[in-house]
Amino acid sequence: MHERELVSGDQLGRTVARIAHEIVERHGDPDQIALVGIHTRGVPLAQRLARLMGEYTGTAPALGSVDIALYRDDVGVGRRALPVVGDTVLDFDLEDRAVILVDDVLYTGRTIRAAIDALFDYGRPPLVQLAVIADRGHRELPIRPDYVGKNLPTARDERITVRLAEIDGVDQVVLQSERVPA
Repeated sequence: MHERELVSGDQLGRTVARIAHEIVERHGDPDQIALVGIHTRGVPLAQRLARLMGEYTGTAPALGSVDIALYRDDVGVGRRALPVVGDTVLDFDLEDRAVILVDDVLYTGRTIRAAIDALFDYGRPPLVQLAVIADRGHRELPIRPDYVGKNLPTARDERITVRLAEIDGVDQVVLQSERVPA
């Protein structure tokens, strides 16, 4: 598989900082929002955003995580293996604050739909927004991000991978393709 770096570690850091600033600009008081990372890479991204927002404002927003494994619409379909279920941690009242779901890549929208379903099993926030590092297009559902790091149009046979130091040992965004570049 051919791989090409689209976003370096430094660029990724600046992108996350910009998203944190945008959230602060739109919401003001971090006490009125919660960042909820979608497992797996959305969780450390939400943690980074919360830390940066705390640095900018003096108050970090509430932080949680949601596992969508059992909410996916393709569980057990075809050759897809049964999911490994992780933890959902929402240690705050959802009805009291806007929730910003955080994920690495937005593609068809099915992951986000599953995350919203999971979130609503715990309560009904007054507002749900979405922050992603990369939007690669090809939506199958009417879902769009409120905060976007990079728009990275791709072909369906390509893949965008966000690598994070907390999980992968390096920060970068890469394009993976079976096609050999000309």
